[in-house]
Amino acid sequence: MLPAVVKLCCGISYQHFRNMTGLQRMAMAAIGQEVNVMKLCGHITLPSIRFPAKPRKEEPVSSPAIFTDEELVFVRQGKEALQRALEILEEKEGWKIEISGGNGDVIFSKIVPGTGKVFRLEGVLDATPEELYNHLFVKVEEMNQWNPDVKQVKVLKHVGLDTKITHEVSAEKAGNLIGQRDFLSIRHCCKQKSSIYLAGVAANLESFPPQKGFVRAQDGPTCIIIQPLGNDKSRSQFTWLLNMDLKGWIPKSIVNQALPQVQVDFTKHLRKRLTSRLFSVPH
Repeated sequence: MLPAVVKLCCGISYQHFRNMTGLQRMAMAAIGQEVNVMKLCGHITLPSIRFPAKPRKEEPVSSPAIFTDEELVFVRQGKEALQRALEILEEKEGWKIEISGGNGDVIFSKIVPGTGKVFRLEGVLDATPEELYNHLFVKVEEMNQWNPDVKQVKVLKHVGLDTKITHEVSAEKAGNLIGQRDFLSIRHCCKQKSSIYLAGVAANLESFPPQKGFVRAQDGPTCIIIQPLGNDKSRSQFTWLLNMDLKGWIPKSIVNQALPQVQVDFTKHLRKRLTSRLFSVPH
């Protein structure tokens, strides 16, 4: 966006343009918005993070290019969720093994003051970071096609290239003690060299209140980190921090059993999706 702001400012340097009050106001508003966005980008202070992320061709461009105040709030919340999730992952003490799978996946947990119990999955997936980014962020609305635990994911709003507001509905499952839930979330993406960071946090959208028949759960801060596995560019190290408030009258003991199982099931379905692509025949 910055080049466009520069062009606009250069335009008002001409005398006949300076006399156009509306154009002057537009230029000043654009400068203010750009400064705000740059300030927001500075929220991530870890040396492994760089903002802004590179534009992706697959992502639609927001229109207008200047964010509204509400959109700036969403971007800020997404970046703050990523910052907080990374801070939790940086804490090395206190993690306990919850599940150690035969496929090499390990799920850890710890109690974080002010946040509650969080779960961290560590595993390796047979896909490049870009492939996983495509499945988990670009084509997030297709998640129900490969994850039977998800009934629907709908993108309600795109904010620039790297932030989305989504509505997700979990699938009905027989014998499920938790029941069906829906989520309204901010999903934010950041790229740093060869690493990809996908953050999530619960959103508030006045135009989309809790839906009838569902319990509105809240997630976040959550984070998925996708990195190349050493020199093997075809595989990725997959780290997933999960933190969720399922709401409703559910004992914490049941929730704490259910959430790591969510991670186990999700990665199982994702692996199945990645395997199926190897045998798909292009049309």
